[in-house]
Amino acid sequence: MNLVIRGKNIEVPEKSREYIAKKVNKFDRHLSNITETKVEISEERSRSQENHYVVEMTLDCRGTFLRGEERGADIFSAVDAATDMMTRQISRYKERLQGRKRRLVASKGELVADEQQEDTLLRIKHFPVKSMSPDEAMEQMELLGHDFFVFFDDASGQFNVLYRRKGGTYGLIKPDVD
Repeated sequence: MNLVIRGKNIEVPEKSREYIAKKVNKFDRHLSNITETKVEISEERSRSQENHYVVEMTLDCRGTFLRGEERGADIFSAVDAATDMMTRQISRYKERLQGRKRRLVASKGELVADEQQEDTLLRIKHFPVKSMSPDEAMEQMELLGHDFFVFFDDASGQFNVLYRRKGGTYGLIKPDVD
């Protein structure tokens, strides 16, 4: 597993880097297909010292991404909270993989996704788009914790947008080119 530790508006001390590496290496025990882990640490100026540091972790599991963000009074407590969150996400991801294998055998490909907490984070991202079904896109969207997901539908051969509606249901936008 490749580990990338980056500080945003902060220099990450070597002691913190070693601590992060020790904590992140434990993920391999839970999930063996992690190819890269990115850890970004930032310091926020706020009145409250409880949430002074923000740790964002992104795991690349051969094209499936798990992401978590936690805050803490110091780098170590924020890293602990983020690794705990990622461990829970890894467990949910493994359960979904096992459930998908069972359902694929039983129902020949029909997937049912579970609900997950939502993150509200505004960001501009460039990412490689994989060809997948709407059900796979729904699962990927939930693992990332986003409210929408852009993907290339392998059945229709076009880009689609999957989004979460207010009632907790999902919508699919299929654009038509004039």
